[in-house]
Amino acid sequence: MHNTPLDLARLSAMDTGEATRLLKGVRDAALSGRRSRVAPRADIEESWQRMLRRGVDPDRDRRAGLLSLAEIERRRQASPLREVLPVLRDGLVSIAEAAQHIMVVADPEGRVLWREGKSSVLRRGDAHGFVLGADWNESLVGTNGVGTPLVSRRPVQVHSAEHFVSTHDTWTCAGAPVTDPRDGRLIGVVDVSGPLSTMHPATLKLVTTVTRLAEAELRNAHFATLDRLRTVASPLLARMAGRALAVDVNGWPAAVTGMQPPGRLPLPKSLGSRVWLPSLGMCSVEPLPGGWLVRAEERSTAAPTRVVLDLSLPRRPFVTVSGEAGSWAKELSPRHAELLYVLALYRDGRSAAQLAQDIFEDPTRTVTVRAEMSRLRRHLAQVLAHRPYRFTEDVEVELVGPPEPADLLPHSTAPAVRRARRAEQ
Repeated sequence: MHNTPLDLARLSAMDTGEATRLLKGVRDAALSGRRSRVAPRADIEESWQRMLRRGVDPDRDRRAGLLSLAEIERRRQASPLREVLPVLRDGLVSIAEAAQHIMVVADPEGRVLWREGKSSVLRRGDAHGFVLGADWNESLVGTNGVGTPLVSRRPVQVHSAEHFVSTHDTWTCAGAPVTDPRDGRLIGVVDVSGPLSTMHPATLKLVTTVTRLAEAELRNAHFATLDRLRTVASPLLARMAGRALAVDVNGWPAAVTGMQPPGRLPLPKSLGSRVWLPSLGMCSVEPLPGGWLVRAEERSTAAPTRVVLDLSLPRRPFVTVSGEAGSWAKELSPRHAELLYVLALYRDGRSAAQLAQDIFEDPTRTVTVRAEMSRLRRHLAQVLAHRPYRFTEDVEVELVGPPEPADLLPHSTAPAVRRARRAEQ
């Protein structure tokens, strides 16, 4: 077993050369399968294990081709991160420049779309591949502050020889993923990188705080959009009988009539004039400026009969519900993917305390579990039962895992998921 776990405060207190030598020793031990005197940090060790399974060469700096300028501009225009660049610049660029670092903003595939900093540091970044259009996907480049947060869905600082590929040993990175609050999608990562001699343990906290401010800015813009839709839809709904609501393009309700305001409606990617929705049944749909008018049909429809929980793409877990009335798919948050995975394993059901043990290794966290299951049941009420929580008996459940079982939900630290990964090794 390892003895002393590493931490950033300890590393930052060391001489640069001493810290690099220590981390190289830890990495060399991991590569050779030997026990080390000190343990790598948890996020780093998990990433190293992914690199070893994928056969990434620790001594070779692999690079994919750069995106064309036209493709970079196309991705910039399509990225929600474009809306919050002023927040990111105000919060990070001046501090990064003072520390001889650069700020990098990448999309969900790890492609660099923006970078800013002093020209002298940008030139040093060029040598490390921090150029526009570069691919910093973890599976290609190894453990790094852009690609690793995209996999783990957590902020990560990668210092010196914590980079899996040895050519990055003179660099330090601190990156945090950004999630769009409007639909829960991972939309990219913000990273501050530079020479390891200027690393500070507070850098990661700063990057994380600024990304949360950017997410809050997106949320405020979303509220303003809902207000505009409400102004258009409220007069229409006031003249309607039965259950109806106006939702934006992401399914968030702006106004309702004849029913309690629901949570977000999981809308399919393409909408016709009629659609089956899990929480409402069959509905008629009409376009509105900035959204949709959804009217629930009062006649009953057949209940869904099949659920497919697709975890084959580590960054995009999906659930698909289907039956005679049609089908519907929803991308899952990391926590909801964990919960549905556990329920797919235990078809007889789990109590709130058991789920808390499965997810948090703490059976007392039942309040958190009940809140998350309540959100899930808003969308999956026809296939999820409670007391205990379970998939209903008359629904067929298919679980689709990743090609490599060890890559199951790589962001997850849930005991039930980690046990499944270890069982396949």
